[in-house]
Amino acid sequence: MSQAILQVMIRGRVQGVGYRAWVESQAVTCGLEGWVRNRRDGGVEALFAGPPNHVAEMVALCRHGPPSSRVDSVTSETASVDELNLRRAGETFSVLPTV
Repeated sequence: MSQAILQVMIRGRVQGVGYRAWVESQAVTCGLEGWVRNRRDGGVEALFAGPPNHVAEMVALCRHGPPSSRVDSVTSETASVDELNLRRAGETFSVLPTV
């Protein structure tokens, strides 16, 4: 089975509204691997790896976000499997510190 790996940048009112926790919950529900973290510029960055249709579904979910957020833009690019190494040991999906 093929696997898609996308690195996603989300901009808007996405920090301080539980966006990272929401992304983690949604990604785990979709059966994805990866990570999510806040960025000092106010955005949220995430990496999703898994079946292409599940990754596409997760990116679509990110365009809406949790009810208290306001997503202005979502951009994505293909990433390498090496990017998954940022996860914490033993975790399938990690919430990482702000960069």
